[in-house]
Amino acid sequence: AQLVELQEYAAKEKLEIVASLCEAKTAKEPGRIKFAEMLSLIEKGKADGIISWHPDRLARNSVDGGKIIHFVDRGLIKSLKFPTFWFEPTPQGLFMLNIAFGQSKYFVDNLRENVKRGLRQKIRNGVWPGWAPVGYLNNPKTRGIDVDSEKAPKVKKMFEMYATGAYTLHSLANWCRKYDLRGNLGKEIALSNVQSILQNIFYIGLMKYGGEIHEGQHEPLISKKLFDSCQEVMAKRGKVHELHKNNFSYLGLLKCASCGCSITAEKQKGHNYYRCTKKKGLCQEKHYLREEALTEQITSYLQKVSLSSQDTEKILAALDSEQDKAREDAQGEVIILKEQLMSVEARLAKLLDVYLADALSTEEYAAKKQGLLSQKMSLNEKITDFDTKGLSWLEPAREFVKSLNQAAIYEVDYFTAVHRIASQSVGVPYVVPSRGFEPLPLAGRGPKPRASANSATRAFLLPREHEAGRGIEPLYMGFADPCLATWLPGRPSNYFLCFPVIFQGGPVLSALCLKRILYAVFCGV
Repeated sequence: AQLVELQEYAAKEKLEIVASLCEAKTAKEPGRIKFAEMLSLIEKGKADGIISWHPDRLARNSVDGGKIIHFVDRGLIKSLKFPTFWFEPTPQGLFMLNIAFGQSKYFVDNLRENVKRGLRQKIRNGVWPGWAPVGYLNNPKTRGIDVDSEKAPKVKKMFEMYATGAYTLHSLANWCRKYDLRGNLGKEIALSNVQSILQNIFYIGLMKYGGEIHEGQHEPLISKKLFDSCQEVMAKRGKVHELHKNNFSYLGLLKCASCGCSITAEKQKGHNYYRCTKKKGLCQEKHYLREEALTEQITSYLQKVSLSSQDTEKILAALDSEQDKAREDAQGEVIILKEQLMSVEARLAKLLDVYLADALSTEEYAAKKQGLLSQKMSLNEKITDFDTKGLSWLEPAREFVKSLNQAAIYEVDYFTAVHRIASQSVGVPYVVPSRGFEPLPLAGRGPKPRASANSATRAFLLPREHEAGRGIEPLYMGFADPCLATWLPGRPSNYFLCFPVIFQGGPVLSALCLKRILYAVFCGV
């Protein structure tokens, strides 16, 4: 449009056009190619004037504006023609041209500040001012950020997969290509983009802008707990870890009774064998134990802790009676969490006042604010969990008690029952081991493993004597002997061989609560 207007203006003024140059780059930065070509034509004497729509089309920066005025001073430019501006090569004309160039630069600088101010205000309002990341969409009507119903579930699945530790960035990039997860511009998600997605706090409802963390109004795709798990996995990726190709069901559950070391496993000729790691040196235990024999030993313990149908009904009734009390406890926890949330919000307000009073540097303010925002988000998630999942632990508790019912156990073979309860209690994979074969000898590995639960192999399940008295005392189950002589410290040993007290998907079922229920049922107290 400007070119057509200038051609008509040149014809009206009877001016000869030597060359028509159209510059696509902005005039606010020096270094334009077409602008340099124009000055070169003038310096060579092929032209002695410039026609432009307005002085701000020639220059909106001090460097290019200075070159134009310098060429006028040298007499290389004898005429400047503008349809919307007047100029003469006189001191008054140069003064007006300087003002025009200065005004153009002021407009650019002022516009930049106005835009930055608007962006900062959008951030304060919790609205992301730029392009939405993968899984979100920019809403042109509300000028906000909406969840992309098509891509958001896939992005969430990426976080869940990576948090397991079984996937690398490369495998996730291949997964994105397989399920056609692309960026908002339609490009494939590269390896670096996968890492950026997994590190972006935007997906938990926060925004990082100008080195500072802000709360966003957009809907979070994942929880902070899941995000933190991904960061822990990513932090460990730099360390070299041994890859375990085999998935052994009982690793991490057992200790050697002779020396107290952990029990390891290895696969030989298609069968899994367990043995002492001997980390403390020589061990009296020389035998290997095949997984089927170990399963038989655990089965014998399961027979002791299995419940009759009558006892199962009593425990389920006791759980029902605990429901009202648990609801009251959950409400009390919510009140405490809300008080803590109000305290964090008050600290955030005070932190801003301290920063405005110049008592903190920008870096200190950003670091402290990030910590408080992280606490605030964690408290909000806990409150939401109590509101939505306050009693969600009851169903897993009921299912676990039902799984210990003798009738339910006898409906399947012991191998299946052992692995099923192990899977529910400590999260090991639910695998049904193969059966119907004889144990094979291992060359150079000591005596031939036997499937019978002899005294040597039975030692794998006995607790260490020097750990007696640590942790919670064992529950007396009403049998001839307690189900365990001692409770082992650490995670799963106690849970597997007796009763688990932690259920996934909800709050912790306290050991004291479960102990009270079981003690009342079996001991009649």
